[in-house]
Amino acid sequence: MTSSGSPTARPPQPHTAARQRRRLALDGVRGQVAKGRDFARQALRDWEWDGNESAEDALLVVSELVTNAALHAGGCLHLALTRGEALRIEVFDGSTALPRRDPSPRRGIPGGHGLHIIDRLSDRWGCETHEQGKVVWAEIDGSRLATDPAAAH
Repeated sequence: MTSSGSPTARPPQPHTAARQRRRLALDGVRGQVAKGRDFARQALRDWEWDGNESAEDALLVVSELVTNAALHAGGCLHLALTRGEALRIEVFDGSTALPRRDPSPRRGIPGGHGLHIIDRLSDRWGCETHEQGKVVWAEIDGSRLATDPAAAH
């Protein structure tokens, strides 16, 4: 709306990334974390979102989410990656128990750090329950993942 209250055409939007989605079935698969990481690495490469620190952060988020599903929810059913304005990482499992962040993980002792890592490395994260269990998701803004071609030279 303009200041006079009449509707106007929407201004052109900045270039937006084409939305793409990839899904990897992991139910009953051995080595879920490694397979999920390899899958994510290839997707980031295909989408030209690799070769920078944020891409490595995305791979760590995938590892943490799949590991959490394995440790606390009976395993990951499938991993979904969506490319749009952000990379959305979704891990589906068969449990409706929501993840809880350890309020005081102890330094140097394994365990209790996963959700803190996800919180630090992603721009947003959350979880939603559904009929078959839940999905825990995290997003990393595409602007962080896009490699600046000028910086590569």
